[in-house]
Amino acid sequence: MRDERRETIAATALSVALSLAFTALAVAGWPRLRARMLDVGSTPEEQERALPGDELLPDADLVATRAITIAAPPEAVWPWLVQLGTGRAGAYSYDVLDRLLGLQMHSSRRIIPELQDLEVGDVIPVANDGSGLRVQRLEVPRVLGTRTDDDEWAWTWVLEPTIEGTRLLSRTRMRTRERPLLARVGVELLLIPASYVMERKMLRGLRERAEGRALGA
Repeated sequence: MRDERRETIAATALSVALSLAFTALAVAGWPRLRARMLDVGSTPEEQERALPGDELLPDADLVATRAITIAAPPEAVWPWLVQLGTGRAGAYSYDVLDRLLGLQMHSSRRIIPELQDLEVGDVIPVANDGSGLRVQRLEVPRVLGTRTDDDEWAWTWVLEPTIEGTRLLSRTRMRTRERPLLARVGVELLLIPASYVMERKMLRGLRERAEGRALGA
């Protein structure tokens, strides 16, 4: 019995030690993983330089710069971008996941003429009640800058012409420091990973549509 007890204690101690080791490794690796999720697809230079729309939320404490190269000119990307939104052309992401959250997302595979006349002051809805991102800066076909009415979240898309076609930069700026601790933990552990998965798919969806590879699919 004494030997069995010793073995049980040893096994428990080993289990605890391994758990602590794995936890330490996860914590140590989190900064790198976090940085990758926030800045997927973008270069260090793109992450560090100022972009149009940064002025919409200058005191943000959480900034993400995600990017993709599209083999089409900005004029071909812009129509797909301006029709984004819940109850509009969708988000070109994982519709099934959006709908599991109750959002009316149905990603369009065509340019919708009646959704092309976006203006400063219009709201791009991200919720079923029509609330979302209000257009603050609009420079066709280069800059679409938006911000929520509570001044907590700004999202700007910048389209830069390149030899390959377009470099699409998506910069998100958020103010989280004044939120309760539990809410800040939720941002780190839930919002950042979820936005990484959904926005990376969105950028790829925009690329496929602008390049004509998703039409009729």
